[in-house]
Amino acid sequence: MEAVSTVDFKNSFFQICIVVNGQGHLGVGSHRTAFRPGSVILLTPDDVHHFELEQPTEFLMVRFSSSYIRSFEWGKMNQMECVLYYARHLTGCIMRTPADNVLVKSIATSLLHTLEHPDLYQEDVVKHFVNAMIVIAARNIEKAGPAVSENTDKKLLDIIHYIEEHIFNPAKLKAAELGNAFGVSAGYIGQYFQRRSGETLQHFITQYKLRLIEHRLKFSDMRVNEIAMEFGFADESHLNKYFKKQKGVALTKYRKQYA
Repeated sequence: MEAVSTVDFKNSFFQICIVVNGQGHLGVGSHRTAFRPGSVILLTPDDVHHFELEQPTEFLMVRFSSSYIRSFEWGKMNQMECVLYYARHLTGCIMRTPADNVLVKSIATSLLHTLEHPDLYQEDVVKHFVNAMIVIAARNIEKAGPAVSENTDKKLLDIIHYIEEHIFNPAKLKAAELGNAFGVSAGYIGQYFQRRSGETLQHFITQYKLRLIEHRLKFSDMRVNEIAMEFGFADESHLNKYFKKQKGVALTKYRKQYA
């Protein structure tokens, strides 16, 4: 059967797409990947995407905003925000754990049943199902990250989690501080991180920080000086210089693009 291509869409929210039945391809930017029943795909805000359906297909779409993520005190709130945004670096199904596939299928079935059979406290029940799905998606995305593989050791994960925990405190992210935290030299921890993850320690920190700053600029009403203060920059000018060096565009111009 010839694939039926839909028009491109661009959302302003996160969207977990669960393929209930049917198959086809998903196009996100320049990437095109196949999906089938059971595939779980996470689209992030501003992803330009389209579905090419090869047969009648049924999706369960779970949509939630970045403000919804910030409204809950997740176990790793700041990490949750960035982990979900990392999905834009992935293609196709985000699931990496077979046991989680079973969980998602069960949650999706329960969610549909709840929506089709309204009862007392329906809103609270739905919210718990959605939150569980978000957490499962986040942990599978984290496992799909460049630093996480079958051979990843606990020390590398501990370093990544340390960076995520202290991303708002630049002093804690210096090689010497990282080395002290893990009982090794500043030079060794950089070599270790690059050898195990495939990217330099500084590049990982920079990209993680940039993703969070971009998120603030696009989806929050925080002032630039507030963002600068949050991430430990000396002032607004310092943050703007840093951002422009990395992204090639000034903060205010970048924000206007998404206003």
